[in-house]
Amino acid sequence: RAEGSAGQAGSSGPSGQHSPTHRDGVTSVAALHPDLCVSGGRDKSVAVCSWRSGAALRRFVGHEREVTKVTPALDSSRVFSASRDRTVMMWELHGASGPSQHFPGHELVVTGLAVSPDASQLCTGSRDNTVCKWDTETGECVGRAVISRNLVTHLCWVPGEPYVIQTSEDKTTRMWDSRELQVAHTFPAGQHIQTCCDVSQDGRYCLSSSQGGEATLWDLRHTRRRLCEYRGHCQGTTACVFLPRGTALVPSVATASSDSTVKLWHRDTAGRA
Repeated sequence: RAEGSAGQAGSSGPSGQHSPTHRDGVTSVAALHPDLCVSGGRDKSVAVCSWRSGAALRRFVGHEREVTKVTPALDSSRVFSASRDRTVMMWELHGASGPSQHFPGHELVVTGLAVSPDASQLCTGSRDNTVCKWDTETGECVGRAVISRNLVTHLCWVPGEPYVIQTSEDKTTRMWDSRELQVAHTFPAGQHIQTCCDVSQDGRYCLSSSQGGEATLWDLRHTRRRLCEYRGHCQGTTACVFLPRGTALVPSVATASSDSTVKLWHRDTAGRA
């Protein structure tokens, strides 16, 4: 908790001390549900921790190299992790400590993960220019698409839709139709590598960030055009996310950058929040 935060007036220092969750750098983190988060690290492990206590509750070990991405299923019963060992693994939150499913097949580091709302399908992306679709129950690869120079940087599923958004080092943001694993739409290319993407909970908007220091808001429902840009970082924007409406009086987004800052923006006007 930050000093002087609500309910902590006069408090200084952390509320408790715990051993580090990972033994090396943390590479990815995601909310599992209101009380838990999941993280992946250079120590090859995946950990489930409590937001409230800070304690690590479970640790999953199975990857041979650094974990690059972690993402939970919507029902929070499963966690998926991608790695530099070119594989993806599925872990049961309340099951055995070993992986319940293994998804090998990419030729280079896996850099994107997106899970369908019912957790029956998984889409993965890699620096090998491919996007793959998997059956999570059987582990079978049921679709594979290759696009030249499509070095995938991030994937996210559109809530309630069969679509997956993908950013790439080829400076484009794509919308995939997961049913046939075909590109349904390609947004106008930017001037810089696209680093990350996110989709609003209502499925109406997409957010993408770039190494140029900006983030862009796209319309997903009608015109699929660029709605506004968020400019203010002095180095590359490494991550972007829609903030839950309950955390702000107006619709807001957040961007993180290599310039050591996180900035909050009014979603519709691009004004600093």
